[in-house]
Amino acid sequence: MLSLLFGIASSALGWAVAASGFLCRIVLIAWAALAIYYSNLPIAGLRLGFAAAFAAFAVWALWFSRQQRMPLVFLVVFFGVVGWWIFISPTHNREWRPEVAVMPRAFFNGDRVRLTGVRNFDYRTRNDFTVRYEEREVSLSHLIGLDFYVSYFSEGPVGHTFVSFIFDNAPPLAISIETRPEVGEGFAPIASLFKQFELIYVVGEERDVVGVRTNQRREPVYLYRLNTSADDARRLLMVYLTRINELADQPEFYHLLTNSCTVNIVRYANAAGRRGRFDIRHLLNGLIDSYLYHSGRIDTTLPFDELRRRSLINAPAQAAEGQADFSQRIRASLPTILLP
Repeated sequence: MLSLLFGIASSALGWAVAASGFLCRIVLIAWAALAIYYSNLPIAGLRLGFAAAFAAFAVWALWFSRQQRMPLVFLVVFFGVVGWWIFISPTHNREWRPEVAVMPRAFFNGDRVRLTGVRNFDYRTRNDFTVRYEEREVSLSHLIGLDFYVSYFSEGPVGHTFVSFIFDNAPPLAISIETRPEVGEGFAPIASLFKQFELIYVVGEERDVVGVRTNQRREPVYLYRLNTSADDARRLLMVYLTRINELADQPEFYHLLTNSCTVNIVRYANAAGRRGRFDIRHLLNGLIDSYLYHSGRIDTTLPFDELRRRSLINAPAQAAEGQADFSQRIRASLPTILLP
């Protein structure tokens, strides 16, 4: 009996090892083929051809070739692709879409911060707008709170998150961590894993950064006041401003899993004093408001479903389109949110 059980266990272990090896090979082939397809070769057909050729060679070398050295040849070619991919560098010199054409920058003077490249577009449709970048000055001592937005292309486990810094003597300042697409480009999740988009921190007025989502793109947008002290909000803003200047000096690639909106918000909150562990909802950021609620970072006096229902701001945002008091209006009916 023991020998039978040992035989079954050995067979199961063998199958597990074989399955793991097969899966590892598939992952390596898929990653390298996609890295070639999304590489910096200038012609799409050439990228597709090289990617297909690599995949065909890899399958032949790892499963069909009778030459013992072919797996080693595959590894040499694979690491050649890795090296090529590593040396693809980000740049500020592309034909950017106007929404992301200007990198913001912060200038410090004691308590005052002057921001350039603050976006304040007038939208007629999502693709028809008056371009307007402005300068704005804020006072750190008048920063009193922090609001958190969750926006959805469609309701589900993945969305876009961004924050607004609340002042007692000025309108909120929205900062959204986004891709920086070129003219003719749109966001593509898989491509964002392969150095296809540079990173930008859009700094703007809420009537632009929020309004374009609620009114022109018709995305469901939820707004929550975070239980953050003024001191913590100031520390977080300084982290953001430092990163904004770093990006203006040295471009970086956006990466969906490691250098994106919610991942960076959590990272910067940690730098500003947040205590907490990683949660899968940091990646499945369409569920991030559930995380904020159950970790006590937003108001918990209402049941979560009720709080979420009342935090949807599309209707007031659409009613407030074009109004100077846009930020006050979208907060007017929200629970426990003070007007800026």
